[in-house]
Amino acid sequence: MLNGEATVRPRGGLRIGIIAAEPSADLLAAGLMDALRERLPQVHFEGIAGPLMQRSGIDTWAKMESLSVMGLFEVLRHLPRLLALRARVLARWRDTPPAAFIGVDAPDFNLTVEMRLRERGVATVHYVSPTVWAWRSGRVRKMRRAIDLLLAIFPFEPDFLRDRGMSSTYVGHPLARVMPLDPDRGAACAALGLDPSRRVLAVLPGSRRGEVARIAPPFLRTAAQLQRELPGLQVVLPLVNDTTRAMVDALRMQVTPELDCIVSVGTAHSALAAADVVLVASGTATLESLLSKRPMVVGYRVSAATWIVGRLFRLLKVEHVAMANLLAGERLAPELLQQACTPERLLPELRALFADPDRRARIARRYREIHDAMRIDTNHAAAQAVIRLLEQRGLV
Repeated sequence: MLNGEATVRPRGGLRIGIIAAEPSADLLAAGLMDALRERLPQVHFEGIAGPLMQRSGIDTWAKMESLSVMGLFEVLRHLPRLLALRARVLARWRDTPPAAFIGVDAPDFNLTVEMRLRERGVATVHYVSPTVWAWRSGRVRKMRRAIDLLLAIFPFEPDFLRDRGMSSTYVGHPLARVMPLDPDRGAACAALGLDPSRRVLAVLPGSRRGEVARIAPPFLRTAAQLQRELPGLQVVLPLVNDTTRAMVDALRMQVTPELDCIVSVGTAHSALAAADVVLVASGTATLESLLSKRPMVVGYRVSAATWIVGRLFRLLKVEHVAMANLLAGERLAPELLQQACTPERLLPELRALFADPDRRARIARRYREIHDAMRIDTNHAAAQAVIRLLEQRGLV
């Protein structure tokens, strides 16, 4: 049971479709699935899933890697395959639609699925607001047509959406509850085989293959140069899976064979807790760095075509790109994007952070304040919102 609440018995069983496209969405989806199953023990999940969702129990129609594409032109290259996959998903639900559908992030894929299913009377949930506050704000119109319930994970989103005629329910981010307010650096160093008396740089070059291919080379060169400048500097590269590890190992041998580093899989939180400073690709990892109270330098690259179109049409609407800076309301983390994401630009920012312990301490204090304010039982809050929708529809 969730917080002592009574179990709800689905009427004749309950099928819920759910689709996630990347590791952060996999985490959110699996937590929600587990929380829903506590209240709805007969629920059956089906759709496109990551490894955490599979462990939570789902009829997996395709793996989430089939949707993990980033950038305007990167998506265009994969568009025929993505459209075919979406058509297959909708075809499977044509004759026997689920009672409800939950799209977790991946708005370019999921909003259309939600709209088509909603037209057929399916209750639709979108978990993680599309970043309409940052770019492509016109998507709010499609969101209003597609979504019955929008679950927002960041505190500034509901007000922005309300002003544009879209209601939402703030449920927080589960990482804020899972990750400790005061990370244990000593334990993290021990877990990774690092010397706690020496400085540590954590390098996180992204989770998707395309972004790793673009971002890892300048990150690796930056780490290698910094290691030459700071004797005894320990470098750790925590990666999301064996595929990205193989990519980074190959790139490291090509561009920085001299770099002395620890490469691991699935140890991002330990690496962040152990680090003094973080070099990180923009994305969920900047939130994880904030929740670890670690000062960071953010770098990111998209394809040249995506960048040009974004600048030409002024698609980016926010002053900050990194979620850590958006939550802080100020640029505590330097952001080096596209042509600026080079060792020549990244190195001075990293040097400055390593050289200034007072600045690192100020940033850590601010990050702790933000973390404390975000500590919500997200899985429970999201499950409760979904169950209220199901009850309104007479499904439970």
